[in-house]
Amino acid sequence: MEKRKAQKPPIVIAAKSKRPMAFLKRDWQLYLMLLFPVALVILFNYAAYPGLRIAFMDFKAAKGYKGSEWVGWEMFIKVFKDKDFMVALRNSIVFNLADLVVGFPMPILLALMLNELRYPKFKKVSQTILYLPHFLSWVIVGNVAYVMFREYSGLVNMALMNWGIIDKGIPFLTEKNHWAVTYLLMGVWQGMGWGTIIYLAAITGISGELYEAAMIDGAGRWKRMWHITLPGIKGTVVTLLIMNLGRVMGSNLERIKAFDNALVKDYSYQLAVYIYQKGLGGGKMSMSTVVGLFQSAVGLILVLLADRFAKLLGEEGLI
Repeated sequence: MEKRKAQKPPIVIAAKSKRPMAFLKRDWQLYLMLLFPVALVILFNYAAYPGLRIAFMDFKAAKGYKGSEWVGWEMFIKVFKDKDFMVALRNSIVFNLADLVVGFPMPILLALMLNELRYPKFKKVSQTILYLPHFLSWVIVGNVAYVMFREYSGLVNMALMNWGIIDKGIPFLTEKNHWAVTYLLMGVWQGMGWGTIIYLAAITGISGELYEAAMIDGAGRWKRMWHITLPGIKGTVVTLLIMNLGRVMGSNLERIKAFDNALVKDYSYQLAVYIYQKGLGGGKMSMSTVVGLFQSAVGLILVLLADRFAKLLGEEGLI
């Protein structure tokens, strides 16, 4: 008998859908839900781009775009020669870098500690207490700081004086260096809970088998955190670090105003205040647009450099 020739398996060609827009009919609810946030992004992020030409004009609101004079780079030169801008730039960079150094590690440490808790109810209560401040406005946070840190009647100063630790109140909110520390710590308190949730979500994606194998090999709690948990969330840490680096040039007007007073103006005068005073207060729309464009450009460059550096270290990056 002749050997039968081996038959090749039939090649299955996926049939193309006769209805190319069938996915719209199938998932129209999802696309409808997506429509509103996409419209908001287009309206507030992209529709404003034509207005950036104000930076190259001596813009007058009464004359509009057509009546205002084109001045090229004159407004950029004027801003960079402004002493107030240099003070605001210095303060913004210093405080944002301090926020990054002090505030960025805190959610990671909290997530590691919460992950090690063995009482589920206590763990849930702790998470709730930690992330609730994220939903408070800076006005409320500023009032909390005022009640806690007033020099003579603040709860912290009263407690320290009653315990005999200090003789007179510490000027947490009226002396520049004390104000700077209070400003940074209140920012950490307000934001660390939300970051903790992100890292805890990343930790849940780590396989439990790795922890079981480490325990069998005799690895203690600290070794498991160092060799399993931290490497497991490294990608999330790098991603959030890149995003935070993009905000180094930014500043939050609401946060500054919540802690602002005339005695600490040398430190509280940041780019957000400069833009507000020059743009809305002084009517110099072109100068405020220049500063906003400068912030965005530097933030973009920092994000691209950080992303490139992350890829050199073997991480995926953002782009």
